[in-house]
Amino acid sequence: MQPWAAITPLDDFDLWVRGPLLEIVLFVLGALLLGRFVGWVRDRLTARIEPEGNDDPLVLSEAAKHRRAVMQILAWVTVVVLWTVAAALVLNRFGLPFESLVAPLAAGGVALGLGAQRLVADLIGGSFIIAERQYGVGDLIKVAPTPQTEGALGTVEDLTLRITRLRTPSGERVIIPNGQIVQVTNLSSDWARAVVDVPLRLGTDIGRATEILHEVGAAAYADP
Repeated sequence: MQPWAAITPLDDFDLWVRGPLLEIVLFVLGALLLGRFVGWVRDRLTARIEPEGNDDPLVLSEAAKHRRAVMQILAWVTVVVLWTVAAALVLNRFGLPFESLVAPLAAGGVALGLGAQRLVADLIGGSFIIAERQYGVGDLIKVAPTPQTEGALGTVEDLTLRITRLRTPSGERVIIPNGQIVQVTNLSSDWARAVVDVPLRLGTDIGRATEILHEVGAAAYADP
């Protein structure tokens, strides 16, 4: 009897259904289940980023924001690898040996490099954003406009190697390819400054006014 991998639908359809087709179904189901498991692990690890159980991404620490972004990237890459391996195994069960796929894959890589330069630029841009910790999930950023985009101001909801998703103050969701981000201003990185003008009457004791402002500021800072 021939091995399952060598049996194609043209050889013996009934034998192929009971052998390679069953394996194909198992490969697809395995990829689906493993993808769900990767998402579950990502959500569990994301929930454990802040031990205090804080669910508001706006008040996460910079390290927590970076870890959350890295976990999302790793989960995305893992799922892509899973489906790539599953697709290769499925093609092999159709009677296409891996050796015969080398040339088409090489040609596809060349075509991808020539025809999908923007996609490659997006992936490289996303890699630098993650590696350099330019911003993370929960940061308030302002993306400068370009000849192709209008720019945006909003909170980072999701960050992948290819795109950045923002939620504007008016509730709009903006999706920006990472390769089109030429300048970004992070408005919530590490610390921020608020300048408050306090008008005083002529003759006011400046020293006493300063003490009162310090007391008010300390009380506001201590208020949870």
